[in-house]
Amino acid sequence: MSIQKQGFRNAVPLLIICIVFFVFGFATWINAVLIPYFKLACELTHFESYLVTFAFYISYFVISVPASFLLKKIGFKNGMMIGFWIMAVGAFVFIPAANQRSYPLFLTGLFIIGTGLSLLQTAANPYVTILGPEERAAQRISIMGICNKTAGIIAPLLLAAFIIKPGDNQLFKDINLMDVADKNIVLDELIRRFIVPYAIVGSTLTLLGVLIRFSPLPEIDKIKEDAEVAESEDKRGIIHYPHLILGAVAIFFHVGSQVIAIDSIIPYAQSMGLSLSEAKVFPSYTLFATICGYLLGISLIPWAISQKTALRICTILGVVFSVLVLLSEGPVKILGHSTDISLWFMVLLGFANSMIWAGIWPLALHNLGRHLKLGASLLVMGLCGNAILPLFYGYFADHMSLREGYWVLLPCYFYLVFYAFYGHKIKKWSFR
Repeated sequence: MSIQKQGFRNAVPLLIICIVFFVFGFATWINAVLIPYFKLACELTHFESYLVTFAFYISYFVISVPASFLLKKIGFKNGMMIGFWIMAVGAFVFIPAANQRSYPLFLTGLFIIGTGLSLLQTAANPYVTILGPEERAAQRISIMGICNKTAGIIAPLLLAAFIIKPGDNQLFKDINLMDVADKNIVLDELIRRFIVPYAIVGSTLTLLGVLIRFSPLPEIDKIKEDAEVAESEDKRGIIHYPHLILGAVAIFFHVGSQVIAIDSIIPYAQSMGLSLSEAKVFPSYTLFATICGYLLGISLIPWAISQKTALRICTILGVVFSVLVLLSEGPVKILGHSTDISLWFMVLLGFANSMIWAGIWPLALHNLGRHLKLGASLLVMGLCGNAILPLFYGYFADHMSLREGYWVLLPCYFYLVFYAFYGHKIKKWSFR
């Protein structure tokens, strides 16, 4: 089959996967608004508010490997359908949670949404890696990333339009001055604003599950190992692929640092005197910076730079921007916002994060052959970094300051530099 014909044949499946990645982004980055809003409406500490990310992403650790076995039995397409329906159930849980102002019930809904999303991720990511030449995998993943981050720009703004109303800024200031009875009435009213948007989200996810079931998305057939792997007798189990195991750890640190950069930026902006209605746009700025990185990667890979080089550049930028967030200070006015300069280095972390995910996946899945599905599941398990690392940030933010909490970013990016330059090359464990 010619390359042109093969590319045309892959176009429709990739378009469907683009839609799936848009849903990923919508469900994922909406947490940037949920965290500060729950903190206010449910009267939480910083640490307690970051249980939003913990409940959402810990499901990846719990579900990813079982998801690979489920996909083996029912197929990738049916797995996506079920994933959408599980997410829909989680969205509908928000309705009784809002009626009762029950933070544990909200966390339950988020865990269910994360469970469905984990199944979707396990099914969708191998498609992107396989449907086309391996050396262009980072390009395809970047296109999916644009879909993901575009949804991430839209989702917080759309949810904020539903739940934040004119006059709320003064209301938020007055809440702490109210007596207990009046305060509870106001907080109940604030949290019930989630009912309509999440009823719409649940209905939409249910419909998407039906559409996936009847879509022309093909099943992934058995993947043939290349000669090097097929002839190797010592690589019998998944544990014998160090570049995969180390890649899963890299995913852990990458996604955790990325979520910290996006989900903590609203409270960090508020600490500089910005209102919630003004601070709500900063996750979108960060995601826009990520999209700029994706576009640059798509335009330069592979003719100008390799996807491996792009990964190395981005990991180094992650270290540089993290240090500047911690150490730089001074008032600036950019895009009409009067803030400290460090906030804009947080925005630029979005650019640094852009090509890291796209760079890790093809390196980690290289030459896995028949272990591809399980390997993809292990990488998706790494997404539990989104659950765990923000809790460390929340703890340090409570006990030190919001800015000093960002010290947690440095070990993340140092490990990513290690994987980009050396870790992905390790083909055999050696303890000598």
